[in-house]
Amino acid sequence: MTTISSPVLHRHDVLIVGAGGAGLRAALEASDGADVAVLSKVFPSRSHTGAAQGGIAAALGNVDDDSCEKHIFDTVKGSDYLGDQDAIEVLCSEAPQTVYELEHLGVPFSRLPDGRISQRPFGGHSATRACHAADRTGHVILHTLYEHCLRKEVRFYSEYYALSLIREEGSVEGVVAWDVVHGGIHLFHAKAVLLATGGYGRVFKTTSNAHANTGDGMAMAYAAGIPLEDMEFIQFHPTGIYKLGILITEGARGEGGILLNGHAERFMERYAPSMKDIAPRDVVSRAIYREIRENRGIGGKDYVHLDIRHMGKKKILEKLPDIHSFALTYIGVDAIREPIPVQPTAHYAMGGIPTDVDGRVVVDDKGTPVPGLYAAGECACVSVHGGNRLGCNSLLDIVVFGKRAGRRILTDIGGLGMPGPAADVADAVCLRIEDLLSGSGEETAAGIRSLLQEVMMFRCSVFRNEQLLREAQADLARLRTRYAGIRIMDRGRVCNTDLIEAWELGDLLSLAETMVAGALARKESRGAHFREDYPDRDDENFLKHTLVRKGAEGPEISYKPVVITRFQPRERTY
Repeated sequence: MTTISSPVLHRHDVLIVGAGGAGLRAALEASDGADVAVLSKVFPSRSHTGAAQGGIAAALGNVDDDSCEKHIFDTVKGSDYLGDQDAIEVLCSEAPQTVYELEHLGVPFSRLPDGRISQRPFGGHSATRACHAADRTGHVILHTLYEHCLRKEVRFYSEYYALSLIREEGSVEGVVAWDVVHGGIHLFHAKAVLLATGGYGRVFKTTSNAHANTGDGMAMAYAAGIPLEDMEFIQFHPTGIYKLGILITEGARGEGGILLNGHAERFMERYAPSMKDIAPRDVVSRAIYREIRENRGIGGKDYVHLDIRHMGKKKILEKLPDIHSFALTYIGVDAIREPIPVQPTAHYAMGGIPTDVDGRVVVDDKGTPVPGLYAAGECACVSVHGGNRLGCNSLLDIVVFGKRAGRRILTDIGGLGMPGPAADVADAVCLRIEDLLSGSGEETAAGIRSLLQEVMMFRCSVFRNEQLLREAQADLARLRTRYAGIRIMDRGRVCNTDLIEAWELGDLLSLAETMVAGALARKESRGAHFREDYPDRDDENFLKHTLVRKGAEGPEISYKPVVITRFQPRERTY
């Protein structure tokens, strides 16, 4: 076994973990007055924001009548009334200016004939408000922000994997990280740390998420004693490519695509008579699974068809070029001539690290902040998405709250000194790394991860009940025991992906445990959390956010109230 050498020390005013849209927008904002570093386990332009296809929501009114008030209500309703309405108002009211800022930074939005930004319909939105760049919206936003960060001389540490927060006397003072390429522990000390590490879709077998989306930031916060909020709410996107989970943007339905069952019926008319195929994602995903359960899948199999053929070749290649390419490349389907086989795919975490509207991590219902720690993007829970996120609100979320967090950090770090060394944290991480490198057990990370993903896919996905969740809980306990006997094949330091995957697996197990615990405790159906044994929403007992903390015997559940300002909960129909 190779012995871990002494940690390498780095100091910056601001350390941002994650180089997706939220992290880059925060870095760009904070770089106006601070020394900013961004740490990312992938090269920045490979961050998962680049996979976002359909658009970014804003009430510009370029196509039809729209307003911020409509956007706010649609988001509150889409959240199944679990979203905090004060935060949602911030999100939606700042949306138009956010899009115009991106335009001025150089994001090449698609255009209407008169030159204004093009907008298209999207699920759950009552107006046409998805601003898009063909079907590559996240890609162009990510690259534009990255270029501006380089211009502002933000320091990037690419292919560094954050392992642990440095938390001293309640404050967060940096992170411990592993150099993926060269090996070795690095200590990053900072006056402020922003977590922008994305979601944890890789806890499921079928997901649209990149392999890097293993919930690193959430797991670090959880391990440091910080609660996670609403972890039971995970969104399944209705249209992932059959068996692969690769996303087919909701923009395909926004442009006129329709879902068909094995009888060639447009079945969404039964489930959402008004919005049909562009109903919210939780509604459409459950409808697809019901069609499959009732033997109306294609050829009796567990998928349905997404049909865009009627749009015509010109429109498909102009509006949905990547979708046409994905279908052709991955499954040999020419969407100009054939329908695309699709099934729901794990897509987005509504829950995460609790924050206020300025990105400060908070630990209770009183809004008590953790000094020095911030979060933004999918790893954070503001909460603007509640029980179900509307399409195109995710890119909006990362840019709005990334900017706000960066601005707040600049305010907070004024006058703060640089924290001192934290050898104890580094020593603990080094010991864990050495344990993994020297393990002599018979278990492999790949084998346990595969079982974990199957457990979560079949017992804690679109449909849940007490029996399935209890079985999942027992399965996770067994997998946790097996994880203690893990062995990795590569005992070296350089480019050791076995080591990274073994550490990621520990994080995924922790996050799966929080999700199952929250789902068991929430005895109702709301948004993406659907309990077949409790099929109705229960506002009297569960109009509240779940908080889950790491306890000695496992996850511990508590709650905090939902902020309601303008819209009282009512029946959610489409």
